[in-house]
Amino acid sequence: MPILSARRAKALPRSAERRARSGRAPRRAWTLADFPAYDRAERAADGAVHVVGVSAGLAAVCWLTLRIAPAATLQRGVTLLVYSFGLLGMLAASAAYNLAGPGRAKAVLRRLDHAMIFVMIAGSYTPFALNALSPPLGVPLCVAAWTVAALGVALKLACPLHCERLSLALYLGMGWMLVFVIRSLVASVSGEVLGLLLAGGLVYSLGVAVYGAGRLRFHNALWHAMVLVAAGLHLAAVSEVLAGWDRS
Repeated sequence: MPILSARRAKALPRSAERRARSGRAPRRAWTLADFPAYDRAERAADGAVHVVGVSAGLAAVCWLTLRIAPAATLQRGVTLLVYSFGLLGMLAASAAYNLAGPGRAKAVLRRLDHAMIFVMIAGSYTPFALNALSPPLGVPLCVAAWTVAALGVALKLACPLHCERLSLALYLGMGWMLVFVIRSLVASVSGEVLGLLLAGGLVYSLGVAVYGAGRLRFHNALWHAMVLVAAGLHLAAVSEVLAGWDRS
């Protein structure tokens, strides 16, 4: 084991000196190479999308709260709270990660960003499962969505770099779990709500393909823009259900 000279050790920070004496590798400085590489224009475009997204998300939640107030019940209020937490949490985590500079904090924010996607998906299921579907179908669907979300969050926080394919499969699988109750959903909500849900799901799915097209310039900003469009479509559907204008 190489031994640092006294002069070199004295020049090192105490944490690095302790690591050298213990035989552990020194901490590597974080650089842009640890994260996806985008040029200045791409980062600016993505930043603009996130600023718009967070602002629009806050405005949308306020509008949604005011819209459902006349038909508010305890159950609808709780589901609105859950849905709003998932939506705003995802938007805030994504903005924090994508706008942060390279470093250890950005690495932590990346885990949180990816984990919050699972919370957002489960939060989007909750209003429909508990307000549009009958309890024998809605409750198991809600439990299943949050169970998969908990698994996904655990994977993203514990081993984000070793389960990318599994995480992607969970994202898409969660997004299309609705097909298992599609008949009951068709009988419970209006055609407009159903159309909004399906359109949002398609935009999300197409967005995943765009996200995977790493050679496409501005693909990251385009992916996040498609997420906003899909989230907006689903928010419109949620507003119809929580406002009590569905068939149920």
